Amino acid sequence: MAVVVLLAATSCSNESIDVSNEQAVGQALAPVTVSVSGFSVSQEEFPDGTTRAAEDVADYSGVKALTLAFYSGSTETYKETQTRGALEEGETFGEFSLSLPLGSYTMVVIGHGLNDGEPAVTLTSPTEATFGEHPARETFVTTQTVNIASMDAVDISATLNRIIAKLQVVSTDGRTANAAKVRVTMSAGGKAFNPTTGLAISNTGIINTLGISAAAGTTSSSNSYLFLVTDEQTMDVTIETLDADGAVLFSKTVNNVPFKRNRVTKLTGAMYTNNSVSGAFQVETGWLSDYNGTF
Repeated sequence: MAVVVLLAATSCSNESIDVSNEQAVGQALAPVTVSVSGFSVSQEEFPDGTTRAAEDVADYSGVKALTLAFYSGSTETYKETQTRGALEEGETFGEFSLSLPLGSYTMVVIGHGLNDGEPAVTLTSPTEATFGEHPARETFVTTQTVNIASMDAVDISATLNRIIAKLQVVSTDGRTANAAKVRVTMSAGGKAFNPTTGLAISNTGIINTLGISAAAGTTSSSNSYLFLVTDEQTMDVTIETLDADGAVLFSKTVNNVPFKRNRVTKLTGAMYTNNSVSGAFQVETGWLSDYNGTF
């Protein structure tokens, strides 16, 4: 999964400049346009086994927010976040217009999913970003050195890669009427990540509590996302079903579950009945083949 990022220094109005006055004083400003476009999507890996040709970021529903930032050393020179469905008049999702002083920068672009009521990811440096108290979502990242040496046009292409791992918990038995939520506890990984490496900053684990949308008597599926401290990581996963008051109805721990960035790990088993016959979970460990996109 990749997104092509095009940076072009071209002639444009300074009305959209978002550069601090201290940095702008006494310096020439180079107008810069950043366009996030041309998704190359392979769902053989993530999430459902089908393949799509390249598509525009505006057409890929998995990305609801885009954050673009430029850093000069440790100083944040520019940062803007676009949220799908909440753009200003005249804005296009995936296109940014700005001006920068001449110099060398680290460019960071983060695209991720977003549910109603959740804020966009918090980016504080090229090496630190987090979803905070909210669940992690499908996430794509790129960082790149950008040199603005003159007012001449500059075109830069980069690939924004998916860095998240996904856990899917699927029941083989029907949901009982008193089961209201699923709580998934992963013993490692985290929700904060380093945009430069794409790896988790912490390894303390994640707890996600998810509502069950399946009707009583039907099977259910729950999805969780996490960042790993290495490209592949093994951890324990505990699945619990809860009633409306939070009381535990069923609990099962699956040990040594394998995860890999840009892959889905699926756990399948009975999760609404406590008996020795149907209470076992299976781990689907086979990774799908890698997909190589072009830009």
